[in-house]
Formats: sequence, C-alpha cells, structure tokens
Amino acid sequence: MLRRGDRFENYVIDDELGRGGSAIVYRAREADGGRVVALKVLDPHHRSAADLERLRREYEFAARLDHPRVVTMYGAGPGWLAMELLAGGPVSNLPRLADRLTALADVAAALDHIHYRGVVHCDVKPANILSGEDFAGTGGVLTDFGVAHAVSEFIKPDAHTVSRRRVPVEASLAYTAPELFGGRPPSAASDEYALACTAVELVTGAPPFVATTRMALIDQHLHRPPPALSRRFEWVPRAFDSVLARALAKLPDARYPTCTEFITLVRDALGTGPT
Repeated sequence: MLRRGDRFENYVIDDELGRGGSAIVYRAREADGGRVVALKVLDPHHRSAADLERLRREYEFAARLDHPRVVTMYGAGPGWLAMELLAGGPVSNLPRLADRLTALADVAAALDHIHYRGVVHCDVKPANILSGEDFAGTGGVLTDFGVAHAVSEFIKPDAHTVSRRRVPVEASLAYTAPELFGGRPPSAASDEYALACTAVELVTGAPPFVATTRMALIDQHLHRPPPALSRRFEWVPRAFDSVLARALAKLPDARYPTCTEFITLVRDALGTGPT
C-alpha cells in the first residue's frame, strides 16, 4: 500500500481513490510537477500471469483507441498503469436523468468507434462509465478494457470465418448477452446488449434482470423477455419498452445496427424524464 508522498516509478502519490478486487487506484502526479493521473497498481497478492495479462490488455486496448469518450492512457509497466483522472466517479451518481442519458450517448459513440476499429469492450456496465468533476466538460467516459477482445482473435486466418472455439464468459453477469453463455464470440451486438442493461439501470436504478442466484440470472438472460418498464414506472412511456426490447433481443442479429441508434431512440422516447 502506498501513502501520500510516496514515490512510485515517475509518480508521487497524493491520495488513494479506491480499491477493486485486485488493484488500488491512487491520485498521483508526475514527479516533475506535470499532470495529475489515476495510477492503478496491482495488489501484491494479485500479480498472477492472468492478473498481469488483464492489466496489459486494459492499457494496450485503450491506448490504441483515440476517442474523447475512451479513457486516455499515459503510461504502464509491470503491474501498473497511469491513466486519465476521472474524479467525478461513475455516471450513475449523476443526479439528473438528462445527464445520465447524455453519458449513455457519449459511451454509445465510443462503442461505435471501437467496434469500427475491430474491438469489443466485453464489460460495459455503469461502474465502467466515469466522468470528470465537471461533467459538462468530460461527459461520460468508457473505462476498463481488461477483458476487451479484438474481433480478429476469433477469425480463422485460413478461411476468414469465425472460429467455433468456446469463449469463456468474463463480463459482469447482470450485463451479459445471452449468446455469450453458449460460447459464441463477443461482438458489437453483445456490447449493445450490455449497454441496454446499463441504460435500464441508469434510468430506473436496477438492471433489467435481477435474481438471487447465478443460474437464475443466466436463465433470465436466456429466456425471459425484456421487462415492460412502463408498467412499473408511470413516467416511462411504452415507446421506451419497444426501443429496449430490440436492444435486448435474444438473437444478436435482431439488435440495432449501432449503439448510437439505440441510445438516440432511448433519448427520444424518454424526453426530459419524470417531472
């Protein structure tokens, strides 16, 4: 554990921002008095080959994606990375629905960009959409590419067809598209499904499917139809149910062509939200 004033690589620690399952994130500044960053350092007990590989992927995928709504990376080394400081925290903390919808539009644009670049995020959820202290300046920013994949990883080089090898589910369960449970490779459509689950949570306070056990939650993703939220919330129009139903379609080919199209329809349906 690092403390205020400690030196780590080329950074000086200011404060601890938070802890995850395997890492601690610090507010730090470059030792030469330069920019302030978020410094993510793996816990000493979580430095297995898998932990190091996930951190490497997080840095390398984000570093090659040049988009204002994708977190900016500044540097990395064994067991650590330095990235853009987003001190506003998760956009789920934003009090105004209009701002949460804006954040969804920001991330939809980021997802469309990375999909065009042949990358699938694989872990879209509210906790991975952050903002700066001035939301109007930063908007919503997509973070944590630790389980991201390049689409090319699933293409057979000899036949240019999709590999049938089973792909382990690494995404957060409440936001996991049905096809991933069967081992189908992740795709832009599976990110869109996760974005739809995220949209429901940012609008209503909970994801569309909730269960007390892992198997029950998987069964809901696989078999239960999307919820009719207009029946639970008086201010939600039925048009929102229709928009959501397509983004949460069980078959990936039935979803919207882009994340931006989906979120645009969400914003049109909800308008200004509850009054």
